[in-house]
Amino acid sequence: MTLVRYSASTCASLSTNGSLAEMLLEQMLHRTGHRPAPAEVRSWQRSLPSLTDVLLEAGLGNVEMLLEYQLPLTSKRADAVLAGRNPQTGTPSYVVVELKQWSAAAPWGRTVVHATGSRSFTQTLRKVAGNRAPRVQRLFKYFNQFIDADSNGLDVLILDEAHRIRETSVNRYTRAEFRSGRAQLDELVSAARVPVFLLDEHQVVRPGELGSVDDIEAYAAQRGLPIHRVDLDAQFRCGGSEEYIAWVLRLLGLVPGGPISWRGDPAFQLLVVESPEELESQLSMRASEGYGARMSAGYCWPWSDPRADGSLVADVKIGDWSRPWNVKGERRVGHAPPASLWATDPAGFGQVGCVYTAQGFEYDWNGVILGPDLVARGRALIARRDRNTDPDFRNLLRVADAEFDHLVRNVYKVVLTRGMLGTVMYSTDAETREFLRELVTAQRPMQQQDPSLRELSVDVPSSRHGAGRRAVRVRRDGRPT
Repeated sequence: MTLVRYSASTCASLSTNGSLAEMLLEQMLHRTGHRPAPAEVRSWQRSLPSLTDVLLEAGLGNVEMLLEYQLPLTSKRADAVLAGRNPQTGTPSYVVVELKQWSAAAPWGRTVVHATGSRSFTQTLRKVAGNRAPRVQRLFKYFNQFIDADSNGLDVLILDEAHRIRETSVNRYTRAEFRSGRAQLDELVSAARVPVFLLDEHQVVRPGELGSVDDIEAYAAQRGLPIHRVDLDAQFRCGGSEEYIAWVLRLLGLVPGGPISWRGDPAFQLLVVESPEELESQLSMRASEGYGARMSAGYCWPWSDPRADGSLVADVKIGDWSRPWNVKGERRVGHAPPASLWATDPAGFGQVGCVYTAQGFEYDWNGVILGPDLVARGRALIARRDRNTDPDFRNLLRVADAEFDHLVRNVYKVVLTRGMLGTVMYSTDAETREFLRELVTAQRPMQQQDPSLRELSVDVPSSRHGAGRRAVRVRRDGRPT
């Protein structure tokens, strides 16, 4: 169910005189019997004009906007679903947009910038959200681009994936005059009147990442700055399955209680397979049905540069099966996309992704290879540092064994939570496969679904707090329900 459905051009016209928000209010009262809260009406008034402006600037005035769309199998509503056709394939495409009130700050005279510490995430945001719109592309920056920013030069700085904040912004390319040793956290907080940190402490995956709640609160207390903390207890990752998220956290030992059996969830599917061939076959089957699918693995194999003829080396070898990692750099190699687009370019299916290219993204079906660096012994998973090949973990003095143990569990937490509809798991270790099989049993049957319905979703960037990619249920004739 959707409250209002018009083209972006029509919505822009209706927003100009304020009638769009009034129409939404009337429709909600008529269809639900409830009057929306004043804050929600203000959000419509402020955010929707901003969204329609961006769509018109990108030449997408004909895209249909389904406003306040009821998400399937939940009481939650999406602010907007954009419905159109893929310009390359002609197939129906749907993007779910979750608006935040700060997204309308710029049209109201506020300067707002979005920043991350992920090249893959930021490059994809620039490509997708900023397609044919240079002004929008300039809104997406990196954490290390505020080293010389004016104090309070911005009104709002949205720091997405803030768990990836580093100790310092200095790298080998930094000019001498900026090598002051200043903390990156200080640069970011000083750059805006209102810095907004969005983070998940279970996604710290590299040494030197220190964007934790404690770090930020300690810094703010030192400077006498007030903090308003909001715990986001709802999420749309993994089809909104809180059961699956809890199962992963317990499996990896990131929360107390130990591993538990998976009892199934109508919103999400979990499979354990016996070979990498079976894993890839499961994903290929879903991809042939029109779903997005990717496979990723722990960093347990070498990672070679491309051959002289431009082909990728199949470094990830398990028995007779082998596949290449995703491309290292930002240039396409043959048909393989650059690293930052591995998760969103359809040609990324043939390579194995790593945590650094998967983090921040979702796809319909997620294949995960648990490498020999995390195996089951007894009733728990143990980390084996000697089987990990990530260069960031080589220095025993810089990364203690206890820190490695925590980081490698976070790595697998990230890659295990990329799927929106389901995850297919495989472990290279026989004892671990047996352990996982024992846990993933006695699943409840999936709820019967209307055969006239199917689920489509599109590869667009997302982040753990729900402002991203989701599956949209549509009828086989292409019309959303």
